[in-house]
Amino acid sequence: MHADEIDPQARAAVERQDRFPLPHSRYGLKLLRLVTRPVTWVQNRNPPSVGAVADRSIPGPDGDLDARLYLPDDDGPFPTVVFFHGGGFVLGSIGTHDWLCRHLTRESGCAVCSVDYRLAPEHPFPAAVEDTYAAVEWAAANPGAVRGTGTVAVAGDSAGGTLAAAVALMAAERDGPEIAHQTLLYPSVGVNPDQASMRDHTGIVLDEADIEWFGDCYYGNDIHRRNAYADPTNAGDVSGVAPATVVTAGFDPLRDGGRAYAEQLVRDGVATRYVNYEDMVHGFMTMRGVDRTHEAIATVADEIADALADG
Repeated sequence: MHADEIDPQARAAVERQDRFPLPHSRYGLKLLRLVTRPVTWVQNRNPPSVGAVADRSIPGPDGDLDARLYLPDDDGPFPTVVFFHGGGFVLGSIGTHDWLCRHLTRESGCAVCSVDYRLAPEHPFPAAVEDTYAAVEWAAANPGAVRGTGTVAVAGDSAGGTLAAAVALMAAERDGPEIAHQTLLYPSVGVNPDQASMRDHTGIVLDEADIEWFGDCYYGNDIHRRNAYADPTNAGDVSGVAPATVVTAGFDPLRDGGRAYAEQLVRDGVATRYVNYEDMVHGFMTMRGVDRTHEAIATVADEIADALADG
């Protein structure tokens, strides 16, 4: 499930990230969020070009949500991918994932609507799930506002992958918006300390304390951890959810949880493609200087385009 060693470019990216350890306190978190804003602005100064970009607000269950719509360089209309960023449910933003969303737009030929959701610990579960589901309902009900064809997919990385999976499950169970596809990039689902990936790879990008702290901030208690909308691996039946692409990384502590969910989808009859990038690490889809990252984005974007081609 993992290569002999981490891709050298990915290892270099990890070493740069390790200079800024994750805080495990509310004060440290607020400080990190403040520092992240100017860093993100600098990183995004010369972004990959797309046809158009529009920032807007969309209605959420507890106030408006910030969203950014990326359009391909074409006339449209386009299938719509509603995207949710990662960050352990406590970090991340539209800005931190601007580069990835632009590349997904360029490579897929689809519109990508990236949505900010309420973050923990200020807003624990189910706030993020409520926000992301409301965003998909809005995109499906207002295709004109997103230059859409009416075909909607969901995608996300890490915590955002968990949210995309939860939204797909909610839509299936609640007879909600029809979701054509779900793309789950190293989702934080089904994580178990006894898994080989957790035993072998904690300390690479994510250590045990990071994972535990993210969970404490977001779930709050074990009752919420067992909720299927908090972690879709808790669902007894996922047979009605959208076809899926599940991506994991060989050196990611969360690898085995993502693989287990892909297997659960297959058992319940959901068309699923699972791919494990054996020499990659958690978060690699946002690592700009890694060649394999660009290859993976192109592959995922092609799958999204194929899945939504009839839209």
